[in-house]
Amino acid sequence: MRNLRLDICYDGTRYRGWQRLQGQDNTIQGKLEQTLSRILGEQIEISGSGRTDAGAHALHQIANFHCESEMPCRQILTELKRYLPEDIGIHSCQEASERFHARLNCKTKTYRYRVWNSDKPVVFDRRFVYCLPEKLDLESMEKAAEHFLGEHDFSAFCANKKMKKSTLRRIDSFQIHRAGEELIFTVTGNGFLYNMVRIMVGTLLEVGMGQREPDSIPGLFGAKREEAGYLVPAQGLCLMEVTY
Repeated sequence: MRNLRLDICYDGTRYRGWQRLQGQDNTIQGKLEQTLSRILGEQIEISGSGRTDAGAHALHQIANFHCESEMPCRQILTELKRYLPEDIGIHSCQEASERFHARLNCKTKTYRYRVWNSDKPVVFDRRFVYCLPEKLDLESMEKAAEHFLGEHDFSAFCANKKMKKSTLRRIDSFQIHRAGEELIFTVTGNGFLYNMVRIMVGTLLEVGMGQREPDSIPGLFGAKREEAGYLVPAQGLCLMEVTY
């Protein structure tokens, strides 16, 4: 049995997220499994490094799957490019070690969130940014973001109220920078809870709008979801990198 690794990119606009859903065929995982099963002539199930939200995107999502087929990786890649829709792309397909697992072996993930901070029209990138014209205090947001570094209980930043597993996560870096009309949030950590990045960004935007103080962030660790900031829209979110 072979174990193959895929490096995937996608525009998640028209999909219900990464995870396969029963009775639904418009998920990234579901579309990949259908296509691979057709190409290889056997039932394929893939495991991704994580579940991106409905409407969110990925520049480098990693997945693996097992198969009996002896079709060369180069041919599999060619066939995937032939049959997948234009909004799902494959950077590479390669042999992986028998024990490699895209989710269980993951060390860090990096996400980017884009905010169009202007009242000017944003026609061509509208599917990839969150439009917020309000004036934002970048210095205050940067100060607030520093409090996220390290390991904390991020229960207040998780939208899953039935979460039974540990809500401890480690954030290695959190950077915010302005590029013209755009504000870009880049965060790296060892793992993220459901909607965690989007809630962290929403909380920082509230700081930027003067609705909460930068030094209020530590008081949110271990708190209830209602105490943290709002959930920003999914279209501004993109999984940028996964490390092993």
